[in-house]
Order: sequence, then C-alpha cells, then structure tokens
Amino acid sequence: MGKSKNARRVAENEAYAVSRMLKTSPQKLNLVAQLIRGQKVEKALTNLTFSKKRIAADVKKALQSAIANAENNHGLDVDELIVAEAWVGKNLTMKRGRPRARGRYGRILKPFAQVTILVRQPAEEEQA
Repeated sequence: MGKSKNARRVAENEAYAVSRMLKTSPQKLNLVAQLIRGQKVEKALTNLTFSKKRIAADVKKALQSAIANAENNHGLDVDELIVAEAWVGKNLTMKRGRPRARGRYGRILKPFAQVTILVRQPAEEEQA
C-alpha cells in the first residue's frame, strides 16, 4: 500500500513553474515580470525574447516550463493559455566585502531572487 496522491495546489485549469536562484535582485526581476502579467503566452514569449533585460532569458525559460507543464501534465490547450500571475520573491543574499580607506570594510550584497509563473486556460464563458 503506497502513499496517497498529493492534492493539486492550483485549480484544474492552471499550471505553474518556479525558477529559483536567479542572479539578480527581486526589484529588477519584478520589472521583467510586469511585462508578461495578464498577457497571452504567445505575446509574453515574444516580449521576453526581444527584451533588453539580461534576466528576461531566465524568465522566458520559466514561462516555457509552465507552458510545458500545462500541456503535458494537465492536458491544457497551449493556444488559449494566458499568464494569470507572475510573482517574484527573495532568495539568499551572498555577503561579500571590500577593504576601504582607514581600515574600514565595505559590504557588498549579491542578491538572488526567484520567480513563479502561473498560466491559466480561461473558462469558456470568460472567452466570449
């Protein structure tokens, strides 16, 4: 007798992906996440492809993962998906330092962040 199956964390018409340990600050990552919130996945992928932000490539990878999860694990139609939510969180911060004048020490903080992308297939009555 095995363990029972875990309950889904999201609704039946949703799927998500999390990308952790992204080498950027959450504030900069949130600027890229704002670009794709509420858009169709096709348009969101195009915006991330042509964005000048360095971290946009990592966000695009997370979005593609969420789309693949929706298609393969949950059987959702890729053409109808929208980016319902994209939220950013803090991760660890590496503390480094540099010697400064008069025997002092300058702290250098190297933050990491994570992004969670939730894609949703709208219900039939929402599309009309």
